[in-house]
Amino acid sequence: METNTKAYLVGGPRDGSSQDAGDKALLEIEIDGMYHRYIQTTQRHGDDAVVYNYDGMVAPGGGEPGVEDPAARVASPKADAEEH
Repeated sequence: METNTKAYLVGGPRDGSSQDAGDKALLEIEIDGMYHRYIQTTQRHGDDAVVYNYDGMVAPGGGEPGVEDPAARVASPKADAEEH
C-alpha cells in the first residue's frame, strides 16, 4: 500500500524544500543530468513531513572514469528504471 508522505529535504541543492515522497525511503532528484539522493530518516518536520537527508550526487550510469573504477560503483536505481 502506497502512502502519501511529504518529504522535507535537508542539505544538498534542494535544502529546505519539500515534495511528495510516497512510500520511498530513497528519493532521487534529477538536476542538470545528475541524480541527487535523499535518504529517509526517522525525524519529523512539523506535523506532516518526514526529514530526508542529502546523501550525495551520482551520474545516471554509475561511476565516472577517474580515480575510482566505474564498474565497481553502483548506478542510480532511478537511472536503471529509465534505462540510462
